[in-house]
Amino acid sequence: MKLHSQFLKLHSQHGGPDEVRVTLDELALTLGCTHRNALHVIRKMVDLNWVAWTPSRGRGRRSSLVFLADAEEIALESMKQAISSKDIRSTLEGIRGHARTSALQDTLQGWLLTYFGHHAEMHSDKRIDTLRLPVTQQLHTFDPLYMNLLAESFVSSHVFDGLIGRSGEDGQIVPALAHAWETDADRTTWTFHLRKEVLFHHGKVLAAEDVVYSFERMMATSQRTLYNYIFKEIREIKALNATTVRILLKKPNELFLPFLSTSRAAVVPRDLPSIGEPNFGRRPVGTGPFKIVEMHEDSCVLEVFPYYFQGRAHLDRVEIIYVPWSLNPAPPETETVSAFHVIPNPSVAGAGSLSRIHSASSVCKFVTCNTKKKGMLSDPLLRAALLSCLQDEGPRETVRHTAEPPTDTLQIATIPQYTGDAEFIAARLTQHGYSCKVLSVSPEEFKGPVRLESDLIVFSLLRDQDEQLRLYDLYLTLAQHIEPGIRASVEGRLQSIARESDPALRAEGFRDIEDILTRNHQLHILYERPVETAYLPSVRGVTFNSQGWVDLRRLWFPPEV
Repeated sequence: MKLHSQFLKLHSQHGGPDEVRVTLDELALTLGCTHRNALHVIRKMVDLNWVAWTPSRGRGRRSSLVFLADAEEIALESMKQAISSKDIRSTLEGIRGHARTSALQDTLQGWLLTYFGHHAEMHSDKRIDTLRLPVTQQLHTFDPLYMNLLAESFVSSHVFDGLIGRSGEDGQIVPALAHAWETDADRTTWTFHLRKEVLFHHGKVLAAEDVVYSFERMMATSQRTLYNYIFKEIREIKALNATTVRILLKKPNELFLPFLSTSRAAVVPRDLPSIGEPNFGRRPVGTGPFKIVEMHEDSCVLEVFPYYFQGRAHLDRVEIIYVPWSLNPAPPETETVSAFHVIPNPSVAGAGSLSRIHSASSVCKFVTCNTKKKGMLSDPLLRAALLSCLQDEGPRETVRHTAEPPTDTLQIATIPQYTGDAEFIAARLTQHGYSCKVLSVSPEEFKGPVRLESDLIVFSLLRDQDEQLRLYDLYLTLAQHIEPGIRASVEGRLQSIARESDPALRAEGFRDIEDILTRNHQLHILYERPVETAYLPSVRGVTFNSQGWVDLRRLWFPPEV
């Protein structure tokens, strides 16, 4: 693959239909190597009939170089080899960087669309259905305790199960590993009855002690993890027998049951210490419909778990491959949420026309002000003036303030996935006289002090069936960097929400908090966009899980007849 990349470098710099006169110095500079190595590379390309080379003796004299191979063919061959070797990122980035024309980019994208999607093969008279999916987020871990990305959660949701789940259609709480449960009058004691003979992927039978281990592991972590405000409220968890678990809460919390349906509350085997946590994140063991059989830097492979307690999935294999750019580039105003949702099937006639449906989920991007940091944002009028600059062009709220934009540089903190939004904010504010810099850090760093050291913080909220859990976690986080008076108001409402059993009244409480933050110029919503799925009519069983992701366990493709 390296030779392919070197050819593309040379072609990008010197390529053309005619003979090129170049010096060895120029070739070495293009390839970033010594004269000797440059000559060695050229000779290898000559042997492959990629180029014709007629050297001229003498330092500085120009030799003849003719490109015989087509750059598109070399790029495609390189991409195919890269995907086969499970190491595609550097090659794809190299191809993208050295492609001289949009036609080459279109060709590469077209080939990728034929590679991804559904593929059926016959092995020993058995049809194997494989679905290849691109993802634009690199996958690091599937350990429920340490996941940071939605794409990781998507994969994890097909590898693990929790005590309970949610119906993809209406979001109702439904049985999962527990077939029944009950609570006491105070709603602080919860008892769960497990299904019998549920198997983990490594062959061990699920028992109550696995549930106890999973929750004690959550409760013991020192990391700031999603929804830790709930599992930190667990006073005790105990196995009453092999199939019964009792959980005692410190105080009632009506978000506890919804929490148990999330991927964070997945049950892991109690023999995890023998597997090792670093290994477990890359080769996890769960009870879900798929098991992970391979994980590399840029790809992972899932195979069906035929003994799944809720019935075998229709697909046999799912290959998820990290592609560092979108397969379906779109302008920012029409950008959709995830490349996971593109499910092409090029083997079917009419593959160019994809049907599109929206799940009930959407993604909301917004920016908040850190008013705990000393500076201009502690002044509500200056805060209002700054946020008014981010409103859409057109009628704008008139904000009266006497001071000119300050000369201090505003730091905008975010994570790499939202850098584009942060740069948009910086550009818009720069147009209005503010000096800005964007600080993009890893999700783990973002949970630390970097937020409290910044002026503006860019967040994202997935509005799905777990929205109320996410909002509670979000507003607890925002409370850390807002002024004391507003913080007390927000935290007081959050306590009331946790005691409210009616989801509609909880939603009303969250709307009140948003109104408080917006009215006090602590929060500005940038935009909200739906999660969209594109698919061909040949795809059957397209449904969504609670997060708005396509549920892989239900997908199937009819065989050709």
